[in-house]
Amino acid sequence: MGLRKKLTQQAMGLSAKAMEKLFADEKRAAKIAEAIGAVQRGKAAVDKTQTVVMHQLNFATKADFKDLGRSISSLKKRIKSLDEKLSAL
Repeated sequence: MGLRKKLTQQAMGLSAKAMEKLFADEKRAAKIAEAIGAVQRGKAAVDKTQTVVMHQLNFATKADFKDLGRSISSLKKRIKSLDEKLSAL
Protein backbone atom coordinates (compact mmCIF):
# COMPACT_ATOMS: atom_id res chain seq x y z
CA MET A 1 0.00 0.00 0.00
CA GLY A 2 1.35 3.39 -0.96
CA LEU A 3 2.08 6.20 1.46
CA ARG A 4 -0.62 8.40 -0.01
CA LYS A 5 -3.27 5.72 0.41
CA LYS A 6 -2.18 5.04 4.01
CA LEU A 7 -2.31 8.71 4.89
CA THR A 8 -5.71 9.07 3.28
CA GLN A 9 -7.08 6.10 5.20
CA GLN A 10 -5.65 7.39 8.49
CA ALA A 11 -7.10 10.85 7.87
CA MET A 12 -10.51 9.37 7.06
CA GLY A 13 -10.40 7.24 10.21
CA LEU A 14 -9.45 10.20 12.38
CA SER A 15 -12.12 12.43 10.87
CA ALA A 16 -14.75 9.72 11.39
CA LYS A 17 -13.76 9.42 15.07
CA ALA A 18 -13.86 13.19 15.45
CA MET A 19 -17.32 13.35 13.90
CA GLU A 20 -18.54 10.59 16.22
CA LYS A 21 -17.33 12.48 19.26
CA LEU A 22 -18.67 15.76 17.92
CA PHE A 23 -22.16 14.41 17.33
CA ALA A 24 -22.26 12.15 20.41
CA ASP A 25 -23.80 14.92 22.51
CA GLU A 26 -27.37 15.64 21.37
CA LYS A 27 -27.27 19.33 22.31
CA ARG A 28 -24.01 19.86 20.45
CA ALA A 29 -25.38 18.05 17.41
CA ALA A 30 -28.45 20.31 17.45
CA LYS A 31 -26.28 23.43 17.66
CA ILE A 32 -24.15 22.20 14.76
CA ALA A 33 -27.29 21.53 12.72
CA GLU A 34 -28.54 25.06 13.51
CA ALA A 35 -25.19 26.52 12.44
CA ILE A 36 -25.24 24.57 9.20
CA GLY A 37 -28.80 25.75 8.55
CA ALA A 38 -27.75 29.37 9.16
CA VAL A 39 -24.85 29.00 6.74
CA GLN A 40 -27.15 27.52 4.10
CA ARG A 41 -29.66 30.36 4.54
CA GLY A 42 -26.82 32.87 4.29
CA LYS A 43 -25.52 31.27 1.11
CA ALA A 44 -29.02 31.32 -0.39
CA ALA A 45 -29.31 35.03 0.42
CA VAL A 46 -25.92 35.77 -1.15
CA ASP A 47 -26.85 33.76 -4.26
CA LYS A 48 -30.15 35.61 -4.59
CA THR A 49 -28.48 39.00 -4.18
CA GLN A 50 -25.78 38.04 -6.67
CA THR A 51 -28.43 37.06 -9.22
CA VAL A 52 -30.27 40.35 -8.76
CA VAL A 53 -27.05 42.35 -9.16
CA MET A 54 -25.99 40.35 -12.22
CA HIS A 55 -29.36 41.00 -13.87
CA GLN A 56 -29.22 44.71 -12.97
CA LEU A 57 -25.81 44.91 -14.63
CA ASN A 58 -27.28 43.06 -17.60
CA PHE A 59 -24.96 40.06 -17.17
CA ALA A 60 -26.05 36.47 -17.64
CA THR A 61 -26.00 34.21 -14.60
CA LYS A 62 -25.18 30.51 -14.45
CA ALA A 63 -28.91 29.76 -14.24
CA ASP A 64 -29.49 31.83 -17.39
CA PHE A 65 -26.94 29.73 -19.26
CA LYS A 66 -28.55 26.52 -18.00
CA ASP A 67 -31.96 27.74 -19.15
CA LEU A 68 -30.55 28.61 -22.57
CA GLY A 69 -28.96 25.18 -22.81
CA ARG A 70 -32.29 23.52 -22.07
CA SER A 71 -34.05 25.69 -24.64
CA ILE A 72 -31.45 24.91 -27.30
CA SER A 73 -31.69 21.20 -26.54
CA SER A 74 -35.47 21.34 -26.85
CA LEU A 75 -35.21 23.22 -30.14
CA LYS A 76 -32.73 20.67 -31.50
CA LYS A 77 -35.15 17.85 -30.68
CA ARG A 78 -38.04 19.67 -32.36
CA ILE A 79 -35.93 20.38 -35.46
CA LYS A 80 -34.86 16.75 -35.66
CA SER A 81 -38.48 15.63 -35.33
CA LEU A 82 -39.62 18.04 -38.06
CA ASP A 83 -36.73 17.00 -40.29
CA GLU A 84 -37.73 13.34 -39.91
CA LYS A 85 -41.35 14.18 -40.74
CA LEU A 86 -40.29 16.11 -43.85
CA SER A 87 -38.00 13.29 -44.94
CA ALA A 88 -40.87 10.84 -44.64
CA LEU A 89 -42.99 12.86 -47.08
